[in-house]
Amino acid sequence: MPRPELIAHRGASRERPENTLAAFVRAAELGADGVELDVHRTTDGVLVVHHDLVPHEAPEPALAGRALHELSSAEVARFRVGGEPIPTLAQVLGAVGTRVTVYCELKGAGTAAPACAMLAADAGRHAVHAFDHRQIAEARRLAPSITRGVLEVSYHVDPLSGAASVEARDIWQDGSMIDAELVARAHAAGKRVVAWTVDTPEMARALAAMGVDALCTNDVPLVRSALQL
Repeated sequence: MPRPELIAHRGASRERPENTLAAFVRAAELGADGVELDVHRTTDGVLVVHHDLVPHEAPEPALAGRALHELSSAEVARFRVGGEPIPTLAQVLGAVGTRVTVYCELKGAGTAAPACAMLAADAGRHAVHAFDHRQIAEARRLAPSITRGVLEVSYHVDPLSGAASVEARDIWQDGSMIDAELVARAHAAGKRVVAWTVDTPEMARALAAMGVDALCTNDVPLVRSALQL
């Protein structure tokens, strides 16, 4: 059985500040097959890479407590995450090139259109996914050639329904909610199962034995060692 793809969750987030250029470059150095990141749209239409809606440790009181979609790209550039700047999606794509697949979570409202436009024009490998499946439906409408995924945290009666509704290839499922039946049903329907977030050797080996297609992890070296890759 093919080994699962290893996706670095927010980059090499155990070694570098998450969702920063340093984390994504390090993930590629560690042998990750892909990186997962989160995007938001600023007031001037720039896509920035950060997990939380509201960035922490504001550089000045006037910027504290404001959501990313309420900030300009210049204002966002003044924030730091563990000493590293919050990057733009364009900067990340330029930094990793074709070394890894970029799995782009459409985190903020209105990110589908600009993200799809940027990814479609880039030479690398990409995919989009989201908890808000409406954004994936929009991605399908705007750029059907870009691979799609849906994020899930529960085990639905029909576990394929979300992916089927937007013609998504990937089912991003909470690793604790995956069993062999789900994987078998997904594969029978021509879909992949991506487990998140997998940070123990036991979980990595169990999911790999079920035939999960990809493991999203904060610790690429740990999972590589667990699977003897």
